Amino acid sequence: MGRVYREYLAGVRIYACGGCRTHLTHYDEIVSKSFQGRTGRAYLFNTVVNVNLGPTEDRILNTGLHKVSDIYCNCCDDYLGWKYEEAFEASQKYKEGKAVLEKARMRQEEWVETSEPVDDRSD
Repeated sequence: MGRVYREYLAGVRIYACGGCRTHLTHYDEIVSKSFQGRTGRAYLFNTVVNVNLGPTEDRILNTGLHKVSDIYCNCCDDYLGWKYEEAFEASQKYKEGKAVLEKARMRQEEWVETSEPVDDRSD
């Protein structure tokens, strides 16, 4: 096999895999929060990193027929959502190339930068 390459994202609000905390995308990449996944609410993102795609298949979703690929974490291989490869209706073309991640399968991590170093030593 080999080493898994992981990209670490800089920023304050990062979405990460719920299983292993591998970075997936920035909060700023959200296109819409009004999607429905297998487990409930889901978000549409412009770009995601550290993922593997399953085979492309035709799938009937709430908004019609689409060509999609399932998305899996490249570290722990957990299912995260799907990527729109092609939309057949003109009103759905904006989804092409974008990814839907299920809210229940990811976590939001907030990074707070401080100007003073933190001292962890016990006296």
